[in-house]
Amino acid sequence: MLVTFAPVALTTEVKSVEMHHEALTEAVPGDNVGFNVKNISVKELRRGYVAGDSKNQAPRGASDFTAQVIVLSHPGQISNGYTPVLDCHTAHIACKFAEIKEKCDRRTGKTTEENPKSVKSGDAAIVVLQPTKPMCVEAFQEFPPLGRFAVRDMRQTVAVGVIK
Repeated sequence: MLVTFAPVALTTEVKSVEMHHEALTEAVPGDNVGFNVKNISVKELRRGYVAGDSKNQAPRGASDFTAQVIVLSHPGQISNGYTPVLDCHTAHIACKFAEIKEKCDRRTGKTTEENPKSVKSGDAAIVVLQPTKPMCVEAFQEFPPLGRFAVRDMRQTVAVGVIK
C-alpha cells in the first residue's frame, strides 16, 4: 500500500503494520499501530503529520480553512489578525484569525451578525483561519478526529471549534 504524509506530500510504500511488536495483516479504526515504511527516515517526519492512503482521499496541507469556533474565556475581544496556537490532533501550530465571517447562535447555528468586528467570551462565530505553516486538517463531518481543535493562548484554552 502507498501512503502519503501531509502536509509535506511525502509518498512511500508501507512494508509492515504492527501492534505491540506483532505484525498485522490489517488494522481497523481505533487500533493503535506502528508501521514500517520504505526510504523515509524518522528525521523526515514531524509531530502533526498525517498519513493516509495515496489512492483514496490522500491527506494534504491546508493554507486556510473555515471553522465554527466558540469562545470560552478570553479577557478581551478576538478580532481579525489575532494569532493564537491551534491544537488540532497532534499538531500545535499558530493560526491567524484572517476573517470573522459571522456571529451565530451557539445552539441553532443561525447567523446573528454578518462580518462582526470582534467576538468575545460566550460568542460562537464562523471564521477563516490561516496556519503560519502548512497544516493537515479535515472537515469535522468527514473525519471527526482531524476536524476538532482547541485555541490556546496565555497558557489556557480560549476557544474550541470544528472545521466546516
